[in-house]
Amino acid sequence: MIEFIRHLGPVMQALVAGIFTWGCTGLGAATIFFVTGLNRKLMDGMLGFAGGVMIAATFWSMLAPAISMSHGNGMPAWAPAAIGFAVGGIFLRVIDRLLPHLHDGLRDAEGLPTPWRRTTLLVLAMTLHNIPEGLAVGVAFGAAAVATSTATIAGAIALAIGIGVQDFPEGMAAAMPLRREGMRRLKSFWYGQLTGIVEPLGAVIGAAAVFYSKGLLPYALGFASGAMIFVVVEQVVPESQRGGHSHVATWGTMLGFIITMILEVSFV
Repeated sequence: MIEFIRHLGPVMQALVAGIFTWGCTGLGAATIFFVTGLNRKLMDGMLGFAGGVMIAATFWSMLAPAISMSHGNGMPAWAPAAIGFAVGGIFLRVIDRLLPHLHDGLRDAEGLPTPWRRTTLLVLAMTLHNIPEGLAVGVAFGAAAVATSTATIAGAIALAIGIGVQDFPEGMAAAMPLRREGMRRLKSFWYGQLTGIVEPLGAVIGAAAVFYSKGLLPYALGFASGAMIFVVVEQVVPESQRGGHSHVATWGTMLGFIITMILEVSFV
């Protein structure tokens, strides 16, 4: 599989990977056809798992390569990664402040005031989760195409697999609340999987940006990681802890981190 993907251009590689992660979101959303509801304890554990995957991916796939490739550029090696990380967090905070959205389990919407329905706001909240994930996948494949020793196709594939794995419970978390709001199963599935459409789009943008502007690479890696951590701390972890099963959510986070670490180290 790695050899097949290696023969594609970086933008096409990112597109294929983004479609894969979007498909995993769709598979998760499709569970709405088979179950009437999801045990909250299980959901908290899966959300914790998703957070663990994202935390591990930010280090092994983005921050570590960004720092490593910044040695000898005339500034501290940590500077590009740190600057990109901060800008990524600020970028997500601006979107979070402006885009109307509603997290499951909360009554009040965030972002600018809007007359939009609760179901629309729930979909937008989950879509916000997926923006940095798509960017991260694209940046990883763009970095591999630059042929640095610290960013490889295998590492980018490992990142895509890790994000795809955690997108399955996120697809469930997107579709289930819509069903509880009274939406039909087919419509709940449709909008649930649609939250992942930003992933292939973000992947293509991320890959093209770093491939055609190689000097931006360590900053872009830092940016994607900062955006990911913002989502984890602002949304994923709090949602996993909200249901009253904090220990299950915490162990889910630990498991997600361990599995992603194994994937990253084994594929490189």
